[in-house]
Formats: sequence, C-alpha cells, structure tokens
Amino acid sequence: MSGKIPPSRSALLLCDLQNDFIHPKGAYGRAGLCAPEIAAIPERVRVFADIMRARGGSIVSTHFTLVPGKGREPLISPHLKALRPFLGKGDFEPGTWGHRTVDILQPTDFAVEKIAYSAFYMTRLEWVLRKADIQKLYVCGIVTNGGVASTVRDAHLREFDVTVLADGCAAFSRETHDAALASLGSLCPVITIAAAIAEIGIP
Repeated sequence: MSGKIPPSRSALLLCDLQNDFIHPKGAYGRAGLCAPEIAAIPERVRVFADIMRARGGSIVSTHFTLVPGKGREPLISPHLKALRPFLGKGDFEPGTWGHRTVDILQPTDFAVEKIAYSAFYMTRLEWVLRKADIQKLYVCGIVTNGGVASTVRDAHLREFDVTVLADGCAAFSRETHDAALASLGSLCPVITIAAAIAEIGIP
C-alpha cells in the first residue's frame, strides 16, 4: 500500500520527542543521560514535519507520562524506577514544560499520553487516528528499540500502513538502533527522511 495513500490521510507520528527526554534541562538531561544521536532527531525530523503539514497531513505526538499521585509523587513502575532512579516529582507530568513536545516540532495536531512503551497501550491513539481518517503512519522518535518498535508493531497489528523513518529515530547506542531497525524491516518499510519526502512529494 505504501505510496498509494495521499498525504491528507497520512500522519507523522512523533514518539516521545519531549523536553524531559531531549532538552538539556529536562529530566534526562539533568541526570546526565544524553546521547548526541537522540539530541539530533528533532532538527532532522523538522523538515519532513513542515512538508507533511504543507501537504495536508497530520502531526501526531505521543507523550510518555508519569501520572502524578498523592502529593504529586509520580506513579512509577518498579522496573522503570530501578532503571531510572533519578525520576521524581514533576518529571513527565501532564501540563508541564518537560512533558511537552520540543518547540522545534510544534505545533502538533493531536497529542496522546502514554504510560508504557507502545503508544497504543491503554491510550486513545487508535480512536484518534480512525476518527481523523488517518491510514498511513510515518513513525519517528525515541527510542528505536523501545517506544518506536513497540508502537510500530502495534500499528502493524491494527493494519495501519506504517513506515519507519530510519534517520528519524535513535537509541542510546548505534548497535541497539541498527538491530531494532533490522527487526522492524520484516514488518514494514524502513526508509530515510529524504525517501519519505520523495514519497509524499514537495508542495
């Protein structure tokens, strides 16, 4: 189906490109957990996002969320707390600066909160995509082996036409990124941003 669905029924899905992940003053940046490959993603994706908007497509952002509990203490899964012990009050909290998509990729047409790797797990994402008559997803974001991979697999199961932007994704190591893309390549096209631009056409 790739190439047959018009941009007006397509969306760029931004997986977790949030200030708390990307910005030096975000939760991960303050903890010193940064990777140049991840930091470079928003600028690289911006060109395609602008063309998608101009061609009548949609921009959908997913937002990893730590739901605040009593006293605004975040509800954190034990495995995540063990993996990222620095996460605390205010991090990835809805309505905060850290929770928002990075400025360079705004505005988005739809924003979906998520609490696990997949943006489809216990969220309204599928409902939004169906109501907006979106059939094709170009997926980018972080991390390739986590949120991106899980979301792409769930999109495939739901019979969306999905394409991964290889240079629009990143992980904390190049080896992990490459392995994840190789695995996803058995499910859907994995192409460059330049190829995606050629696919939808420049307005």
